[in-house]
Amino acid sequence: MNVTVTPGRLSGCVTPPTSKSQGHRLLLAAALAEGESVICGLSPSKDIEATTACICALGAQVRQEADGLHVVGRGGGFDREKPRFFDCGESGSTLRFMIPISLAVAGGGSFTGRGRLMERPLKPYFDIFQKRDIYYAREEGSERAGLEGELTPGVYELPGDVSSQFVTGLLYALPLLKGDSRIVITTTLESRAYVDMTLNVLARFGVAARWEGEQTLLVPGNQLYRPARVSVEGDWSQAAFWYAARTLGSDVEVCGMDAASRQGDKCIASCCEQLAQDGEVELDVSQCPDLVPALGAVAAVRRGTTRIVNAARLRIKESDRLTAVAQVLNAMGAQVTELPDGLVIVGRESLTGGAEIDSYNDHRIAMMAAVAATRCKTPVTVLGAECVNKSYPNFWDDYKRLGGEIVRS
Repeated sequence: MNVTVTPGRLSGCVTPPTSKSQGHRLLLAAALAEGESVICGLSPSKDIEATTACICALGAQVRQEADGLHVVGRGGGFDREKPRFFDCGESGSTLRFMIPISLAVAGGGSFTGRGRLMERPLKPYFDIFQKRDIYYAREEGSERAGLEGELTPGVYELPGDVSSQFVTGLLYALPLLKGDSRIVITTTLESRAYVDMTLNVLARFGVAARWEGEQTLLVPGNQLYRPARVSVEGDWSQAAFWYAARTLGSDVEVCGMDAASRQGDKCIASCCEQLAQDGEVELDVSQCPDLVPALGAVAAVRRGTTRIVNAARLRIKESDRLTAVAQVLNAMGAQVTELPDGLVIVGRESLTGGAEIDSYNDHRIAMMAAVAATRCKTPVTVLGAECVNKSYPNFWDDYKRLGGEIVRS
């Protein structure tokens, strides 16, 4: 699907979907619990569908009721003899969370994905597996990875500058082992807030793990996940695009957000406040890389130069997101220079538009283009605009409801 956006300001109240990051974590904890949990307010998306399919493949039962999604977990009753096949779609969270969980409860399995998923880094896990005699097979260019073996208690060393998702995956699996473990992070941990979100979700399901200093997590073994009734909070990663639209001059009120959230991307509000001021601004996005497309849209149309730094991890997302942000905004008339680990954006009063924009099959690039189009002089066509289904299926409907003039084709 392609969407042509006619420039114009937006107006009204919008409630973003609930947090995809929190949703993944709640689904996994519920699947590992002994008994029935209820997850209230979980917004649908392709990534959430992938995690739901994987916990069903693991042996959990899922059904939608009027009061929420009911998940009947298996606790310690997983069948280790049954072959497991996990289709993770395009969800990096699903893949990286499920790998150690599958080893802890089912002895491994076969994993597949689509898009760029199986190209995204898994080496931190493979380094661990090599030390612990866990079999893994992943052919170059293949869309499958096979795992077989057992996790054992002990010390697990991980880099912190590739993805915090590796830490979260181990935090789910290690409490199920027969002894205590530690996760030692060997480099500066980026996106630390998402590890803290994981610890919070684990606690809500009766599982304890805690920081020992800045770089080590203590994870006691012999723990049981307990079923819980939980609600999902609003997603700051998706709200970011509406905050960007508001900073660009649209009269948009973002509703349903928790200012006390543990989501790292809630800093979008303070980042937009900085960009609303004239002059030079430097934004360190090491703890919030997913905000770069929304911030890029704002930076393109402001009085001043914006430097976005410590963003190298964006090259291993659904697209090479640094290249995609630069090329899309430049095609719309912006002045963006791509650096190895960031962007330099010289703001302009408005953008020319009048271009067909490749979404790169990246949901955040498509949403960035839509927001930037509010400050264009001529219409913009976003190619492959259905990619928003990965995280925000109702994005185009919400955009139109706020007064955006769009034509789908």
